[in-house]
Amino acid sequence: QVQLVESGGGLVQAGGSLRLSCAASGNIFSINTMGWDRQGPGKQREYVATISSGGRVNLADSVKGRFTISRDNAKNTVYLQMNSLEPEDTAVYYCNADVTTGIRLNTYWGQGTQVTVSS
Repeated sequence: QVQLVESGGGLVQAGGSLRLSCAASGNIFSINTMGWDRQGPGKQREYVATISSGGRVNLADSVKGRFTISRDNAKNTVYLQMNSLEPEDTAVYYCNADVTTGIRLNTYWGQGTQVTVSS
């Protein structure tokens, strides 16, 4: 089995910064794409960012210029640096990873971490 554990969420004022981390552990042969989604109160889950194993990055338009995604392949960890936070960024943030275990490729999700931005 594979576990993804997020950390780094919390309460911050508008204009502030937070850094989320997500560490994958378990029966991991390799990890391809890692990323983040979020779900705000009363909203559908939305895409935030992904990063390939080779470092190719994609970001949602709503966070470009404010959020940065990175990863440490040696630690099986993905990060989301969030700057210039806005109240609209308030959400539960979920990390995900495409993990190969043996010969099977599956997508795994973390349990979520709450980010609250006050105005």
